[in-house]
Order: sequence, then structure tokens, then C-alpha cells
Amino acid sequence: MNLFLKPAADDAGEPVLVRDPANWQPLKAEGEHKPPTVYWLRRLRDGDVVEATPPAEAGSSAPTVPPPVTVG
Repeated sequence: MNLFLKPAADDAGEPVLVRDPANWQPLKAEGEHKPPTVYWLRRLRDGDVVEATPPAEAGSSAPTVPPPVTVG
């Protein structure tokens, strides 16, 4: 089970710079799925990142059905 994490906001409202230890790339401001390793759990505990809800996938949502039309 992966966690969906976003960088926490600093005092100015900007995302905190948190690097992935596997590739040293900054965690994306919109969030990313990360494994629940000691590193990411510590970042979560220390408040450097926050757990968030991933955005809905563009093609995975159920088709929308228009509401029924009432005549009268």
C-alpha cells in the first residue's frame, strides 16, 4: 500500500523542499505516491509532508449521465 504525499506548506505558503532518497528529485507540489518506508513515514511524522487524496484519473471516472428531462 502506497501513501499519496504532498509537501507541507512553509510559513510563506510555499511547498517545503523534500527530496526522494532514491533519486534526489523533489517531491512534486501536486503530490506523488510513495512507499511507506521509514524515510517517508519520518517525513510525515515531522510535518515535512502531508497525506493527501490523489486526484481523480482523467479516464477512470464513471461516465456521466445527464439528468432526466421532465416535461410538463
